[in-house]
Amino acid sequence: MTKHNVWTNKSTIYQYIKQYLQMMIGCIIVAFGFNLFLKPNEIASGGTVGISILVQHVFGVEPAITQWCANIPLIFVGLFFMGKKFAMRTVFGSLVLPLCILFTTHFHALTLNPLLGAIYGGVLSGIGLGLVFKSDGSTGGTSIIASIANKYTALSIGNSQGLIDGSVIICAGFVFGAEKALYAIISIYITSKAIDLIQLGFSGSKVAFVISDRSLLIKKAVLEDLNRGVTVLSGFGGYTEEKRTVLMVVMDQSELNRFKTFIKNIDKDSFIIISDTHEVLGQGFKLYSGVKNKKIV
Repeated sequence: MTKHNVWTNKSTIYQYIKQYLQMMIGCIIVAFGFNLFLKPNEIASGGTVGISILVQHVFGVEPAITQWCANIPLIFVGLFFMGKKFAMRTVFGSLVLPLCILFTTHFHALTLNPLLGAIYGGVLSGIGLGLVFKSDGSTGGTSIIASIANKYTALSIGNSQGLIDGSVIICAGFVFGAEKALYAIISIYITSKAIDLIQLGFSGSKVAFVISDRSLLIKKAVLEDLNRGVTVLSGFGGYTEEKRTVLMVVMDQSELNRFKTFIKNIDKDSFIIISDTHEVLGQGFKLYSGVKNKKIV
């Protein structure tokens, strides 16, 4: 075995360990959110986790048992309809999350205020699920049904999952009352935003588009003074019907004021669009996961 193959194998093993460790941490965080906030406040915020709260209230069955009973058959359904690769991606989270919930079931609730329970339970669930999704994993459950519906119908995964979660919330409204159902909606919304935050990160970078008659001078200033790369795009004025040069520059938040000063000094009549960009991968920014920092030539 060559030195390159040894390094590749070690790198692959490291990535697998990191991936599954991150999924494990994510499941533990979701379990804390469930047992400390959602379950004691009877907030059934969709999915098999929400269903397990309903089942416990009506039949007294431990939530982890309900989740396993739902997840294990769904894994085989996913294997049949979606293939081996999909099933393998969901099996770890489907089995480990209920286990984590079972181990933390005796933890006492931190609050019995349903609004606080919805907020903090949603935040912890979103952080945990975000870590799982970021590791290319899944907690299975009703997301398997949503994926199958997406494959065989015109429904998107988001709409399919929304219909399932909506059905769970409606049932929660009948079991726990309309007010608890409304808290569940708040929790789902917060969870989705927390997932986005974990997957996309805080917006620490900016992307700017510049249209100017002095684009060559601006490009030089960005390259030499700001030490950032510039992408030159070809544009066409909708009103003037003239060809225009559009400069695209990605920079850190801390460099934004310097950039705007450069533009103002060179061409105060230039047209600038500046917006957030959630994640920038490549030289000068965040590295790709598992890729060594090599200079791009």
